[in-house]
Amino acid sequence: MITHIQGKLTEKNPTHVVLECNGVGYMLNISLHTFSQIPDNENLKLFTHLQVKEDSHTLYGFSSLAEREIFRLLISVSGIGASTARTMLSSLTPKQVREGIASNDVALIQSIKGIGAKTAQRVIIDLKDKILKIYDIDEVSVSQGNTNKDEALSALEVLGFAKKQAERVVDKIIVVQPDADVETIIKQALKNL
Repeated sequence: MITHIQGKLTEKNPTHVVLECNGVGYMLNISLHTFSQIPDNENLKLFTHLQVKEDSHTLYGFSSLAEREIFRLLISVSGIGASTARTMLSSLTPKQVREGIASNDVALIQSIKGIGAKTAQRVIIDLKDKILKIYDIDEVSVSQGNTNKDEALSALEVLGFAKKQAERVVDKIIVVQPDADVETIIKQALKNL
């Protein structure tokens, strides 16, 4: 119903902003990502999503159409509400969420507060095809980034470490250093195994 609001920024907090438009102040819930993108000048335009419930009407504001699209995809998943989707977009950038889903990165999605293993898997199962189609991501190019992970895991297995334990440690390293090379992953993993 309301696709965007443009007006005078009268209040700015990490969780919400108030935009005054023709004498009416609209409170929009925002993610930390949007908060970091908002300039401090007075005139502001945010793309919106209106959530209508039995007892409330809530506006969510986004600095970009891409972020709003990811938000809408996330809330389409059973078990993911608007506040969880907003938490996900506060913990990770829309691009990280998109790439995490496209590359089956359960550990990345699960690293978000309040997201368990089952929910992370459900998000990936429900959204992977949509994300690959909408953003025209080639599955091969996404999984190429994980060849370092695979090489590191096979090296650790050769060194005699249990696969599951090694995988847990390597996943944690990759969340912190997504562009780490094989050697770095192995060195870090050896310190933690």
